[in-house]
Amino acid sequence: MSEAGHATVHKDYTGAKLGMWLFLFTEIILFGGMFLLYAVYLARYPKEFAAAGAELDIVLGTANTVILLTGSLLVAVSVSAVRRGSRKLAQWMLWGGVLSGALFLFNKYLEWSTEIRHGIYPNSPVLLQKEQGEIIFFGLYYITLGLHGLHVFIGAVLLAVMAVWVATGAVNRDDFVKLENSGLYWHLVDLIWIFIFPLYYLLL
Repeated sequence: MSEAGHATVHKDYTGAKLGMWLFLFTEIILFGGMFLLYAVYLARYPKEFAAAGAELDIVLGTANTVILLTGSLLVAVSVSAVRRGSRKLAQWMLWGGVLSGALFLFNKYLEWSTEIRHGIYPNSPVLLQKEQGEIIFFGLYYITLGLHGLHVFIGAVLLAVMAVWVATGAVNRDDFVKLENSGLYWHLVDLIWIFIFPLYYLLL
């Protein structure tokens, strides 16, 4: 209790950061397993994977890379802004991060819509007529990128919540660990895409 008779709130920032890093480690294990599975099948079907990768839209893939990297920069700036007490700047940067996530998902919607119209989706008659390696490639493609897209959506929601909390003062220069942890999550989502992009879109 404080001298004024109010309970002192204990905030374990170190524990919160450690917990976040442990959570991110489980995410790395999850996607690391997907990348390992990809590597095993790539070694077995190199030509088929290259042929399947050539069917992906490299322009949208490149655009999404730029979008997510920009979003990461905006989130990093938001953390710095909060630490300096610049709440308005932090809010704008966070909403910019949310917008980057929305643009990424919209581009992915356009890409997948085109592929589905062309009959390229799991267990489609068109896909089942292709080589076994191409079937496996697109199976991994939809699972891995679908899982990543879900993480982008969750990350965008987190950033939106942080923007609201910055506006209300729940996140401020003296208490910004929640924003830092949300930023770490967003940076991991971006890092995972940096691996996904060359593995699926830049196969030669």
